[in-house]
Amino acid sequence: MNVDNITDFEIEDIDMRDYPDFCDAYISDATWIDTGEALTEDELDTLNSGYSDLVNELAHENWR
Repeated sequence: MNVDNITDFEIEDIDMRDYPDFCDAYISDATWIDTGEALTEDELDTLNSGYSDLVNELAHENWR
């Protein structure tokens, strides 16, 4: 999966009590840039399980 082809990330379960790890945060929605289609549940599962650094980065950017 090439995360450079994904945009419009929505992240959920950002809990400040878990800062800076945000281990409960996950990407709940995202869109493929080339087609404009939303990622499937399987694609979101792959993204959340295989790209934990990205999930953590997005949580840090969106916790406010």
